[in-house]
Amino acid sequence: MKAEIIAVGTELLLGQVVNTNATFLSEELASLGIDVFYHSVVGDNPNRLEELLTIADKRSDLIVLCGGLGPTDDDLTKQVTARHVGQELVRDEPGYHQLKAFFENSQRRMTENNLRQTLVFKDGESLPNPNGLAIGIFYQTAATSYLLLPGPPSELQAMFLTHAKPLLLEQFPQEEVLLSRVLRYYGIGESALVTELADLIENQVNPTIAPYAKPNEVTLRLTVKTADEAQGIKQLDALEETVQARVGAYFYGYGEQNSLAETVVDLLIEKKKTVTAAESLTAGLFQATLGGIPGVSEVFSGGFVTYSAGTKSKLLGIDSALLESYGTVSQECAEAMAVYARKQAETDYAVAFTGVAGPDELEGQPKGTVWIALASDKGVSSQLYHFNRDRSYIRHSAVMAGLNQIRKELLN
Repeated sequence: MKAEIIAVGTELLLGQVVNTNATFLSEELASLGIDVFYHSVVGDNPNRLEELLTIADKRSDLIVLCGGLGPTDDDLTKQVTARHVGQELVRDEPGYHQLKAFFENSQRRMTENNLRQTLVFKDGESLPNPNGLAIGIFYQTAATSYLLLPGPPSELQAMFLTHAKPLLLEQFPQEEVLLSRVLRYYGIGESALVTELADLIENQVNPTIAPYAKPNEVTLRLTVKTADEAQGIKQLDALEETVQARVGAYFYGYGEQNSLAETVVDLLIEKKKTVTAAESLTAGLFQATLGGIPGVSEVFSGGFVTYSAGTKSKLLGIDSALLESYGTVSQECAEAMAVYARKQAETDYAVAFTGVAGPDELEGQPKGTVWIALASDKGVSSQLYHFNRDRSYIRHSAVMAGLNQIRKELLN
């Protein structure tokens, strides 16, 4: 089955928004055994969208449109596609009541143009929006199927996974499907990981291995095409076993949406341990990263941002003589920060960050010099890092390294 994805929105063409929807949809459709042959982006122009739909009709069995379902005049996907297939637009009653409830609950006045979000094809199937107000649509002609999804990724992904994916599975059962497994690694670069797996990658047929470099980590996607799901899982298990025998020391978790921070929070909750932080160069970035994980309040009640020597003394109680003797960019300072933070917060663990984010050197230490210390009831340990690139990357690298130190401690 041939599918194509059309992203609608001038903001995409101008580079104001990155088209992450195409990546998500391609992966999800592939997992259903549906081959995506074309990606297109078109601006908020009815004539150009109509031209593209005419071309897509001739070459694709399934056309997925994302974006342009909102309340403003430039949200024209439903209107243009409805004319293209000869469908009348009618109001979706459940969507209408959801819209009214939203504005009543938020105590805001609903303007008339918001009703556009509740319009659907008269003979189509409505797709509820778990995270928004714009209703999606699935519609079939004798030759082509159309799937209309909202543009915001949080809305599109929730609608696709909850409503569209089961519908496509029912409508288009495939003899063969793709099964994928994502493995995540920290502490090894893409080039080193690929070198360790070079023969597996060069000789791959089915299943396959695809490495992806991400900021401060690498992921591997293992994929198998199979008509027998149980057999496909066995093939993935065998390949993963071979991969992990070589690079498993750097492995921290599974899943496209997973992260090192989520893994650490899950481990803390599992082991019923608490953590705090004292941050200098990261200036709260570590704590903000933790704060983005649901459920973190079980294990993290707060921490300290001690950017200057003065705040290190006032907030943490570190002896100013220690700071004068060793400086703030030192092992001694990092370990004192961790020990005193743990004492103040009364937690099982405390991690401390001090160093030079740049652009200039500090206390004679070059940009990228970072000390990270971890304190627990066993004592305190620290590690020196030398990170590269710009200020933002150095700070993010420090956060990732701190998370990994906690992860390793929890596993030990």
